[in-house]
This record gives sequence, structure tokens and C-alpha cells, in this order.
Amino acid sequence: MQRLCACAALLLAQAVAAAQPVVYRLDPQHTFVTFEVTHFGTSTLRGRWPVAEGFVELDRAAQRGYVSLRIATAQVDTGMPVFDARLRQDDLLATDAHPVAYFVASDFRFDGDQLVAVNGELTLRGVSQGLALRGQRFGCHTHPQLRREVCGGDFEAELRRGDFGASFGIPFVANRVRLVVQVEGIRD
Repeated sequence: MQRLCACAALLLAQAVAAAQPVVYRLDPQHTFVTFEVTHFGTSTLRGRWPVAEGFVELDRAAQRGYVSLRIATAQVDTGMPVFDARLRQDDLLATDAHPVAYFVASDFRFDGDQLVAVNGELTLRGVSQGLALRGQRFGCHTHPQLRREVCGGDFEAELRRGDFGASFGIPFVANRVRLVVQVEGIRD
């Protein structure tokens, strides 16, 4: 009987531990925010920011989570250094006054086991606005070299840059900006 109680207690402890939220540190080598904006109605300008720092806390069993990430706005990279310098100026990203953008969210939406949306708040240029990220794909696996669980996915959103005070060039450069967030986190 003692042995049965001990086994039951061990199984219960494992079940409780499995139901706890898991923290994933975002891997800066695999986590980026990419943006696209139409330029004079003829082409699409594209660029990206590496995510400077961030983590995701995920409880898949309870279908809850929390994400926090920081983006160093001056690290914008379009592949055109002259354009990058222009984007850093006060009437666009204002990177001297606002060197960091933030995204935080605690509203995670699942369809079964699949994470399909993350609704949160983006702070850019000192202005905070709601931002809804739609999941394009999401998955987890055990990394063969790290031997730790890695989860990641691609998420999309749209914003109006004028809502954040970056209105230079509208309408020649579109107000609507498409974001693609490529994220990968390594389990702590």
C-alpha cells in the first residue's frame, strides 16, 4: 500500500510539473521582425530588425502564454545603408529618442494544440497600440545539438505607421506596414 501511495504521489507531482508554464528564451540567431511597405505604388521596401532580447512563457496544457520582446530600433537593416540612416531620423523611427521598441502580450489563442494568434501591445516611438499577430505556423521539437526543446513559428500583423507618429512620406510611401515575426525560443 505504501508503495502504491508513493507511486501515485510521484505521478501526481509529475503531472503538476508538466502543467506548469515553460519559459523559452528567444534565440537572437532565429528571431527577427521583418517589415514591408509599398513605395510609390511600384515596389515594396523590405527590412528587418533583430530581436535584441525576449522570452515566451507558454503553458500549452492551459493554452495560456506571455511574451515580452525588445527591439533595438537603430539596428534596422534594409540592405541599403543610406535608407537605413534615413529610417533612423526623427520623422520616421526616431531612434535617438526611442532606441527600443517593445511588444508584450498575454492573450494567446489556440485552435487545438496550434497557437493561432497572439494579441498584445506594441510600443514604438513612445506610442503604444494594440497589435494582433496571426499565427502562420507554430511547432516545437527537440534540438539535436542542444538536446533541449525549441519552439517557434511565423506570425503576421499589420499596422499603420502614422498611428505611431512615423508619417513622413505618406501617401507616397504607404501608411500600412506588414510585419512578419519569425520567432524561435529555447526552453530554459
